[in-house]
Amino acid sequence: MATTSTTVTRNDRRARRSTRRVEPIYYLFLLPSLVLFTLAITVPGVIGIFFSFTDSIGIGDWHFIGLTNYIALFSDPAILQSYLFTLGFSIATVIVVNVCAFLLAVGLTSRIRFKTGLRTIFVIPMVISGIIIAYVFNFLFSNSLPAAGTALGIPWLQTSILANPDFAWVAIVIVTAWQAIPGTLLIYIAGLLSVPADVYEAADLDGASKRQQLLRITLPLVAGYVVINVILGFKGFLNAYDIIVGLTNGGPGTATRSVAMTIIAGFNGGDYAYQMANATIFFIVAIIISVLQLSLTRGRNQF
Repeated sequence: MATTSTTVTRNDRRARRSTRRVEPIYYLFLLPSLVLFTLAITVPGVIGIFFSFTDSIGIGDWHFIGLTNYIALFSDPAILQSYLFTLGFSIATVIVVNVCAFLLAVGLTSRIRFKTGLRTIFVIPMVISGIIIAYVFNFLFSNSLPAAGTALGIPWLQTSILANPDFAWVAIVIVTAWQAIPGTLLIYIAGLLSVPADVYEAADLDGASKRQQLLRITLPLVAGYVVINVILGFKGFLNAYDIIVGLTNGGPGTATRSVAMTIIAGFNGGDYAYQMANATIFFIVAIIISVLQLSLTRGRNQF
């Protein structure tokens, strides 16, 4: 009996060992992606971080200057302004995009006619280039809306919002949300369609109103999709560039200049090492924000 038990135990161990072992062919398939990622992302990133400790302008000779660039960053008002704008813009846009996309998803998964055609129409902005969208809205904000305001006698509409340093960010949020809502909408539609219909039927039998079903059934069941959209959206909006360039080019003045715009403008202006230090700090900030998001939502993103 003891011999049989020992044999079974050994067989179980072998079986567990074999199931845990990764076949070498998987590493072969992983290798090309790993090499490409290393050459395209990791190596340039490490080189950039190294040059952030120098006085390089991107070409020619350079000298090692230590933490000078990093110390200068924290006393540069233009850099601090770009971080404040980027964080504020990202938070505002995430809220607008997720609220609008969720409400649209609820409507497009309800019992309405032509919902398939409407879904197609609503996702069109997702396939249009951001810079093209920005130029179109630039024309609308700079010409069409002021002309309409003049014709209707509405004073606040007679001037372009893009020329107002206090409200130009509102236009950027509107245009960015207009392009970002479709992608978020598709994720929410997938989440809503995964909710069993039996749950709503039981709620109807219990006399729950549509509002109560939305708040107490739908939202908790699609919480994982909300987490995904918030994390992906915030990550994308932190890197905002093309729409801002097409709408305001960072203006009026530097009121709407994002961190990405500041870094690229510095590269073109000969501040290579300085802006590499800025990019390194921005990378660290993005990692910290991602870790905070994941830690705050841990356990809530299970589908």
